[in-house]
Amino acid sequence: MQYRTIGKSGLVVSEIAFGCGGNAGLMVRGRPDEQLAIVGRALELGITYFDNAPDYGDGIAETHLGRALKTLGVRPVLNTKVEIRKGNLGDVAGHIVRSAEESLRRLGVDYVDMLQIHNGPSRTGPKLEGRSYTQLSLDHFLQPGGVLDGIERLKRSGKIKYAGFICRGNDGAEVRQLLDTGVFDLINVPYTLFNPTAGRGRPNGLTLEKDFGDVISSAHARGAAAAVYSPLASGFLTDDSVAGLPRHELARVYDLESPASLRLRRMARELTFLSRENGCTLAQAAFRFALMHDGVATALGGFSTQAQLEEIAAVSGAPPFSANQMRRLEALWNADFGFSVGA
Repeated sequence: MQYRTIGKSGLVVSEIAFGCGGNAGLMVRGRPDEQLAIVGRALELGITYFDNAPDYGDGIAETHLGRALKTLGVRPVLNTKVEIRKGNLGDVAGHIVRSAEESLRRLGVDYVDMLQIHNGPSRTGPKLEGRSYTQLSLDHFLQPGGVLDGIERLKRSGKIKYAGFICRGNDGAEVRQLLDTGVFDLINVPYTLFNPTAGRGRPNGLTLEKDFGDVISSAHARGAAAAVYSPLASGFLTDDSVAGLPRHELARVYDLESPASLRLRRMARELTFLSRENGCTLAQAAFRFALMHDGVATALGGFSTQAQLEEIAAVSGAPPFSANQMRRLEALWNADFGFSVGA
């Protein structure tokens, strides 16, 4: 396992991180013995960074991770998050403090190394209804009693060391404005073989719903770093997905025959030259791509099984794609994976 430093913070993390979200399902729906065994194996493989959130099973993933770490007697680098919903807007700072304290209790620790805001910044205001937390206005980040105040309270009390936030796409200017405050050391952002715009300019011909505005480079230039989440694009960048095989029983269910899924599976097939020529799986190629960017500190793996964990951990330290492979990849992006010509 290789290690990288999160920007100017000095916090060192493993290139491959252990994600506890619901997509892979282990830390939400797995049995305690499965969780203990796979968390233990991750530590043996050198993984030191564990990413969690209260939203993962309504706190269940935090409780399960805390139990496993206590049993194993270890204290790795821990990240958790805060979701700010419509009902929290009257006291954003207070909610951040209370949410973090509840996470600490579930994890069984006195502090976390990194606390991230699970909402992405928006200039037009929060689009929050029910339990949604996708976006939060810049005003709620920056105004008195807002996000920055809540983070400062937690830092002063020693309950968090560093802070970050999530990027949701089409928000590059807002992300840069938050990074310019100097408060945030880490952004979580998807950076995939399907959509590379978090780490480079938008390819001319690529059809995209969201442009992430090269925010990884922006963070790197400001002394921050990125953690790449969903590098497998919700599991579509895998050999099993290309083959049309069903997901693992713990994983989130997708309709693999829907028009959107069929499009993604076709796109994934076009990328299999990267796995064939590099002697790896498509999932390994996807993680390898994410780690090629100097601004990426770690890539978050979501694991349903120990075999998946070992497959992805083996990517650490792998060389970048060749110049010829990158040219072919860029050609695929510019041709919209063949869809623009009806292929």
